[in-house]
This record gives sequence, structure tokens and C-alpha cells, in this order.
Amino acid sequence: MEFDIIIIGGGIVGLATGLKILQQRSELKVAILEKEGELAKHQTGNNSGVIHSGLYYKPESLKAKNCIKGYNELINFCDEENIPYELTGKVVVATRKEQIPLLEILLSRGLKNGLEGTRKISLEELKAYEPHCAGVAALHVPQTGIVDYKRVALAYGEKFKKLGGEIFLNCEVIGGKEKNHSYYTKTSQGEFVSQLLVNCAGLYSDKIADLNSEQEGNIKIIPFRGEYYKLRPEKEYLVKNLIYPVPDPNFPFLGVHFTRMMKGGVEAGPNAVLAFKREGYKRSDINIRELAESLTWPGFQKVAAKYWKTGVGELYRSFSKSAFTKALQELIPELQVQDLIEGGSGVRAQACDRNGGLVDDFSITENKIAINVLNAPSPAATSSLAIGGIVASMALKRI
Repeated sequence: MEFDIIIIGGGIVGLATGLKILQQRSELKVAILEKEGELAKHQTGNNSGVIHSGLYYKPESLKAKNCIKGYNELINFCDEENIPYELTGKVVVATRKEQIPLLEILLSRGLKNGLEGTRKISLEELKAYEPHCAGVAALHVPQTGIVDYKRVALAYGEKFKKLGGEIFLNCEVIGGKEKNHSYYTKTSQGEFVSQLLVNCAGLYSDKIADLNSEQEGNIKIIPFRGEYYKLRPEKEYLVKNLIYPVPDPNFPFLGVHFTRMMKGGVEAGPNAVLAFKREGYKRSDINIRELAESLTWPGFQKVAAKYWKTGVGELYRSFSKSAFTKALQELIPELQVQDLIEGGSGVRAQACDRNGGLVDDFSITENKIAINVLNAPSPAATSSLAIGGIVASMALKRI
């Protein structure tokens, strides 16, 4: 089968990219290949559903620019498609005095990123927003919200198909090669030929990049599982909207927090532990080959040596509900172990370079035959239409 552009990956970024391409050039033949039997099954379908505001990201970074732009596009899309969402606002809370300077840095970043109305609030105001939350200082961010990203992604897919795009489910990529200025993608459903390949494969984006370029091998996807608890229904009154801690500036994770969900209920978490399988949603999910790839990657070894104490703490919370509860009690002291019930989990595709850097920003590279989205963690769902727009512009210059 021949197409102008093949997109690998039916998550929210791949679907947004396909939609953006056909919105500009509807005459092109574009296909999305998804190895699962449904769209948005992995990172998109297992995230917390937060509409991120752009508070955390360095001004002028890809994350900052695309989060703000993507936020506005996402809100407009949801309005047009009648997809429910809520702009709930959130509080970011310092629970220790030594965190206050970091809170000030976050406030400065937020204001530089254009988050009007984001401000430092008094402890009395904190109690008004979240009566059961404790801290020594706090910010309020009005732009933050909640949505069901799987529903958003499926809506992208429907619009993509209406514009003439094709989606192939149960279509796993098993090889590929360049030949005569085209790319031949070998899949479980046969061979697809295209002028350009767009790699939005998430947890396997490095593997797809290795198929289309020799120079992409400096990045490895390291899977980190984030595990959640939920508040028992009778304890949901403890959280009105979203409560976040001050994140560790050295680690690309936001720490355990509380999130009211669009589908109902309140999630508490996640932690961040090395997954023993790229799609390992349970502690018992192990793929020896994939685990060995993570553990022997020089970059991950350097990360582990540098942050081993943090890693041990995260692993301990994974196995100890009381330790997990203790971390949550920093934000809501009256929370008890029995107030938490088992929740779900998600796996984050975290790019790690050979030198031990956990790639913090979005990473999009291109070569003569492909565009590779190599790092698109949170806030990629919020930013999906903006990221899709960037990739679409890159692609259309090539066709």
C-alpha cells in the first residue's frame, strides 16, 4: 500500500499530527499505523487527565511554547466538539520552608510563560481553595483543568478519517528500509510505502528511529511506571480540585499529588519507578530483554548512580502503602492509610541520552526519510495539537 505520509503510533500526538497534516493538505494520502486493537491505549489512555498550564517549564523551551499554544488549541477543540472539560485551577504547595525559593522560581516561570492570574496566595487563601491542605506557602494557578484525553484522541481520529485519512489497527511495525527515495515499512499487515515516515511511537519511538536512521541511537526510552491510589468515595471531600507539591528540580517528575478526575473520583500519586517492561503496568510485568536494555544503557547507569537515593525512595513507596500515604500526608495530614484504595498506573516514555541526561524538553529530529518524535512526555497531551502542528509543518515542507 502506498501513501504520501505514514505515521507510526495511534496515540494523541500521532493522531494530532495526522489531523494537522490533512487540515492543511487534504489531498495527501496519510495513514496512521497502530499496533494495538484500539487507539490511545498506552500513555494517552493511562494519564491523569490534567490540562497543564505551562507553569513548570523553562521559558522559551519547546515544552513552554507548545504547552501554552496547545492549551489554547485544546480548549477550542473541546468547545467545538462538545467534549467536556473543567478549568478547575490548582494549588502548588510548599510543605517545608526550604521549598519556598523553588516555589518563587515556579511563580517566575509561570508569569514569564504568560500565566496571568497565577499568584502566591496566603495560607488563609490556601484553606479557602483546599480546606484540608497544609503547607507553609502556596501558589494558585487558575488555568489548570481536567479532561478525558482518550476521548479527545478518539475525536482527533474521527476528524482525521473524515478528512480522508486511514487508520490501521493491529498493525505492528516489524521492520523498515529506505529504497529509491521512499520508505518501506514492514508490518504485521504487510508492507506500506511512503515518501515520508513520521515516528510518534511513544514507548517504542527509539526503536522506530533506529530503523530509519543510524544517528538516532544516542537516545534510549527508559520506561517509568507511575502508580496511583484513589481516595475512597467517602473521603473525596478532602480534595476539591488539584493539589501539587513543589517538584524536585533535578528530576523530571512532579511528585505525588491529588487530582480530581473528569470521570469522577480523586487520584493520589503517581510515584515514579523503573518499569521492568516498556508496557509494564504492574510490578509483575517483566520483559527480560527490555529490562536488560534499560539496565545496560550507559545513560541510565549514570542516572541511577546520581539519583539512587531518590529511586530507592520511589521503589519503597511502590511496595509500601504506608510510605505512599506518608508522602501524601505532607499535603493532607488527616489522610489515613485506610482512606486509599488501589488505583491504576501509567508508563511514561522517558528519553535518556548516553551521557546520563533525562531529556527534559520535547525532542523532535528529522533525517532524509523520517521525522522522529523522540521525547514527548507530559505535557504532551495538553500540547498535542501544537506538537502536531510543528511536525505537520516539518512534513509538508518535504512533500
